[in-house]
Amino acid sequence: MIAPLAVALGDPAGIGPEITAKAWERRVADQVPAFFAVGAPEALRAVWGGPLQVVAGPDEAADCFESALPVIRIDAAGETRPGQPTLEGARNSLDALELAVGVTRSGASAALVTGPVSKAQLYAIGFTHPGQTEFVAERCGIAADMVAMMLAGPSLRTVPVTTHVALRDVPELLTTELIVQRGRTTIRALRRLFGIQRPRLAVAGLNPHAGESGALGREEIDIVIPAIDRLREEEAEVTGPYAPDTMFHDRMRSTYDAALCLYHDQALVPLKTLHFDEGVNITLGLPIVRTSPDHGTAFDIAGRGKAEPTAMLAALKMAAACAKRLAAA
Repeated sequence: MIAPLAVALGDPAGIGPEITAKAWERRVADQVPAFFAVGAPEALRAVWGGPLQVVAGPDEAADCFESALPVIRIDAAGETRPGQPTLEGARNSLDALELAVGVTRSGASAALVTGPVSKAQLYAIGFTHPGQTEFVAERCGIAADMVAMMLAGPSLRTVPVTTHVALRDVPELLTTELIVQRGRTTIRALRRLFGIQRPRLAVAGLNPHAGESGALGREEIDIVIPAIDRLREEEAEVTGPYAPDTMFHDRMRSTYDAALCLYHDQALVPLKTLHFDEGVNITLGLPIVRTSPDHGTAFDIAGRGKAEPTAMLAALKMAAACAKRLAAA
């Protein structure tokens, strides 16, 4: 048995509260690991009529999980209305994230699962990090450039080397050292979190046809191939660079454990095409396990009962599985 998972509810006006409550409802049918919410109970009450239990900490949460959804209260400091984000709600989501990170770092929670937040609302209250990933990394004492974002589904894992930057800036940002750093983080996480002793990493090219031997661009020759050569020192099977338009079909996916992609959409388009409702964002390189459903706040459907909990269920299950492997290591 592991300690219960901490679920930061995210923006109280988004779908985080609804998908968390629906995940609890399916705790038996889907064999959901024990968890507790961190956030405003009022946000859960606004979208759900099931049993809630305000608790003081993870121990109480474990005791009552079978009969009620446990929640550690973070006051909303204002009225919570689904689909109507406020600055007070953004502060609540940040406070909930801060507490959930602390509880997980202390070991009282086995892993952290983060609900969707509104970056625009967070920026409006002075949030200076690009996203939750960088905030969690800082609170864990890890430099933001030492962590990586993995998107994981049942048949595909992808890791973007560059993330939230303009496409026109990607070629200038790509370096051999950056690709090596992301690749090493991915290889180590495949061992630690997924139990793959000799990981197989496929590296994508940047240009059409992976540059066509330099005819369509030299980034593969000058930057990517030297990185692959260095990554092969990691006792892993590292291959590529592959033409991005041929590396995500069924047969090709069976030849690797993760794909290292060079920019955001190169990694996220295939993952979301294959596993839109099941995609999980997992942060690699942290001393704790952190996962998140790979979708946003969906303010447009919040409070209407339409939100699917599939990605939250997948995030909870992946977090528990990775936490168990870490505990057994």
